[in-house]
Amino acid sequence: MFTGIVEEIGKIKEIKRSGKDAVLTIKCSRIIEGTKNGDSIAVNGICLTVTCIGPEELTFDVSFETINRTSFRYFKAGDFVNLERALQVGDRLGGHILQGHVDTVSKLLSVKRVEKSYLFLFKLPPEFKHLVVKKGSIGIDGISLTVAELYPDSFSVAVIPTTFKETTLQFRHPGAIVNLEFDIIGKYVERMMESRVKL
Repeated sequence: MFTGIVEEIGKIKEIKRSGKDAVLTIKCSRIIEGTKNGDSIAVNGICLTVTCIGPEELTFDVSFETINRTSFRYFKAGDFVNLERALQVGDRLGGHILQGHVDTVSKLLSVKRVEKSYLFLFKLPPEFKHLVVKKGSIGIDGISLTVAELYPDSFSVAVIPTTFKETTLQFRHPGAIVNLEFDIIGKYVERMMESRVKL
């Protein structure tokens, strides 16, 4: 479980393809502290398991399911990624609850500077529209953000300067593909409502 508060921006060192799977190596430093093999790390919002720890780098095995469902298929060496260690019992929940289970991907439509902050507009896949609410939480590439406005086929988030500088949002331009994770509470409510209708 994660909070969507990015701890470090890592840099992809290497991606080795092995059939339909892959091995990902990321250069990083801060999140290595206290990390051991088998720990979970959110990489652009994707929950991955550490398989090897080297000098200032972490390695992960990536399954074909993760590659097909997330923006991983667009990753390449040199790309920057958001990194967050799993939440520990007793930690502050600074963002909102994220599982690292990406629901879908989206395309960045536009970025606009508004005073000192930034307004990002993303495409909203129609099949997920019911899971997004104005002023609700949403995970974008593992970043806990708040929906500013909701439109028929898109939504916007306002990003403060600190979040912009401490995440990969600073490198994102229109056309970029990002991972989306919707609020788990909303997904549970949807599931319960579906079950009641079937009764």
